[in-house]
Amino acid sequence: MATRTLTSETANRSAAVEDSPPRPGRHRMSTRNRLLFFLVAWLIVLMPFLFWWSTWFGRHLSDTKISEYLNDNKHPRHIQHALVQLGERMGQQDRSAAQWYPQLLQLAAHPVEEVRNTDAWVMGQDSSAAAFHETLLKMLQDSSPTVRGNAALSLVRFGDAAGRAQIVALLQPARVAAPAAGRVIDIDKVGTSVRQGGLIAKLQNAEHTTEIRTPISGRIRALSVATGATVAAGAEIAAIDPGSEQVWEALRALYLVGRPDDLAAIRIYERNLSGIPDRLREQALLTEKAIQARSVGP
Repeated sequence: MATRTLTSETANRSAAVEDSPPRPGRHRMSTRNRLLFFLVAWLIVLMPFLFWWSTWFGRHLSDTKISEYLNDNKHPRHIQHALVQLGERMGQQDRSAAQWYPQLLQLAAHPVEEVRNTDAWVMGQDSSAAAFHETLLKMLQDSSPTVRGNAALSLVRFGDAAGRAQIVALLQPARVAAPAAGRVIDIDKVGTSVRQGGLIAKLQNAEHTTEIRTPISGRIRALSVATGATVAAGAEIAAIDPGSEQVWEALRALYLVGRPDDLAAIRIYERNLSGIPDRLREQALLTEKAIQARSVGP
């Protein structure tokens, strides 16, 4: 009886399995879809790399490429790339860089601020070029504070303190004014880190929107207006504290050409404040000592 019962139950289960609907098979991706999937994944990895590769100034350029890039006015970053490469050659006393000196002089009047800024730095790499010295003196009158600052820093390499006032200005907050009247529809927050040319506020005037960008890299120190406020053209919008690299270069230059009148701006960076790196405090102290020693005389 037990044997017959087990056999009967087994038969019933087998019948139930046979009567149940078949399970659908696992869907397999077609070869075409697999290829598309891998292509998209590959592009996701490749595109950022290509962008980085095309904008990385450390990528070596041949002489032909340098000449090509220096004349590529449609791509200002190509010009900057070539300038950086030339600056490195000049810093290594590579005399072959002299063939492009006439173009460096011409780029001092380039309409793109970033190009002029890089050019001012590069010309400081060869203090034996009298034409560079003369051009840098003219760049002290540039409309951009960063270009004026870089020109002043490069002049120190020539033993020229003509840009001392511009160097002291590099230690101080940059004041950002409204280029036009309007209502503030968006503005950043105090303490936000910003890069030169970064958007910090927007103004609305009728149907026109004006973007306000920071002239330097650094951190927003203070805001003079809030979202919804109406401002007049020329009204102050924000104050931007300069970034560490800008302060570092200015302190090093004032170590050589600073005067007692500059100490008030320098001493700000001697304070034990949380936002001031140790290396800036140390350099500020060294700069003050150098200035004091010069003022006392031999």
